[in-house]
Amino acid sequence: MEKLQNIANFKGPQGPLVLVIMDGVGIGKYAEGDFVKCAMKPNYDWLQTHAVYTQLKAHGRAVGMPSDEDMGNSEIGHNAIGCGRVFEQGAALVSNAIASGAIFQDTGWRQIADGVLQNKSTLHFMGLFSDGNVHSHIDHLEAMLRQAKAEGIQKARIHLLLDGRDVPPTSALLYVDRFEAFLQTLNADGSVDFRIASGGGRMGTTMDRYEADWRIVERGWKAHVCGDARLFASTREAIETFRKEVPGILDQDLPAFVIAEHGQAIGKIVDGDGVIFFNFRGDRAIEITRAFEEEQFDKFARGPRPNILFAGMMQYDGDLKLPKRYLVAPPGIERTMSEYLVHSGVRQLAISETQKFGHVTYFFNGNRSGKFSEALEDYVEVPSDRLPFEQRPWMKAAEITDVMLEAIAANKYRFIRVNFANGDMVGHTGSYPAVKIAVETVDLCLGRLMKAVKAAGGIMVISADHGNADDMYEHAKKTGATVNDELTGQPKPKTSHSLNPVPCFVWDPAGTAQLRLAAGAAPTEKGPALGISSLAATCMKLLGFVPPADYDPAVVDVG
Repeated sequence: MEKLQNIANFKGPQGPLVLVIMDGVGIGKYAEGDFVKCAMKPNYDWLQTHAVYTQLKAHGRAVGMPSDEDMGNSEIGHNAIGCGRVFEQGAALVSNAIASGAIFQDTGWRQIADGVLQNKSTLHFMGLFSDGNVHSHIDHLEAMLRQAKAEGIQKARIHLLLDGRDVPPTSALLYVDRFEAFLQTLNADGSVDFRIASGGGRMGTTMDRYEADWRIVERGWKAHVCGDARLFASTREAIETFRKEVPGILDQDLPAFVIAEHGQAIGKIVDGDGVIFFNFRGDRAIEITRAFEEEQFDKFARGPRPNILFAGMMQYDGDLKLPKRYLVAPPGIERTMSEYLVHSGVRQLAISETQKFGHVTYFFNGNRSGKFSEALEDYVEVPSDRLPFEQRPWMKAAEITDVMLEAIAANKYRFIRVNFANGDMVGHTGSYPAVKIAVETVDLCLGRLMKAVKAAGGIMVISADHGNADDMYEHAKKTGATVNDELTGQPKPKTSHSLNPVPCFVWDPAGTAQLRLAAGAAPTEKGPALGISSLAATCMKLLGFVPPADYDPAVVDVG
């Protein structure tokens, strides 16, 4: 890879360029439920009139999703920000592979299906039970079950991780009832036995990420593999029981459960079985993959590891080759901003707390787990709290800021990138007071950073990967009216990401860059003209480099 070319009339700021990603902080469509708008955020508000400001797309086709009805998410958002272009993402790649039938001809599916047929064993499907299209989609699961029946596989067991995060927070039974009817149709002729075997809410069962809490994966292993969790006759019975015992519990927090007959689990995973983890997104799939694949494993006591065939929907980590077997190849993202900057001699710092650490490193670097240069890159992970985020909505924002202030003052790095996770992680809880505090916390940290950047002669770029805290109430699609809960009369909480644009501020307190909004960067009547993929070229320009010709255009011009 060649070095980036220098801009003739601008060499970059005296201090560092700081990219701040306010995770989950978008620009709301409705005043009701917009906890970004109602939060006390003097620094954000000041930037709107004193910095170069525009709006950016952060969902749908602008970030590689199949349609503009699909929300953005942190994984694809950081891919887009870090690589400066839009790649077709997992949701689109898997849907296309299923539509064409290619997925069922490729090596991954053939090895699993043929192995199960040869062993006369059980095919297990495990993953997020959702049509949110962020980690998975029910349509993909149903297509694979139809194909399994068509190929003569007689027994399948499904291990469901309930969502309530990328879909309405207590919608599980709507999906379960529909899916049970689907299974009943498949089972009707008596040729197959396809049933739900276990499950649990995604935040407490199986889907941990960045090794924040391996106990979550252990609960999933015990339920899915060992049949060791609370027993119920049906998924509906499990959900209804948990809701009666803990009124107000969200789907994402439901405990692990196992479906049993005569006191025995109906779907343990045993030698000779096949297992497909059908999430296409990698961050919350890696740890359970390691539990199935690693020979030497010390994160929890697995007991005897069954000798099975395992596949992921996609390869979740290309560097570590996890999993070894997968059904659809992930997007081939290369020539990311970090790689270009390393080849151009730019020293960089990436920092976040555990919950988003992989986003400012792995996903930002095009799904690459290692550094491009040990000499020029430093990564700092601040350990996240192990408790519900609504109980501590400030999370680790202050500690992250402390590290950044020291780095900015030392002028050790030319480029610093940070993710503040509060707006997203607390937004997913549906706790309105906590979300407001989360947004205000990020703003407080912005103010601290602004003082440091000004003192160092640096420049700040402040944006987001997608919205969330800006859209916390359910709204009727046709009228936009707030939807109230029938029992409480209060607005129904919305815990998923929004389809809203995100802000973009570029602030040069010293005025060295002579900033101006680039032609074509201002929003039009149809909405934002550019997407968050434009942040890469923006950062390159502000560092004094000419962006690659195929990068999406920068938000600002300099000099």
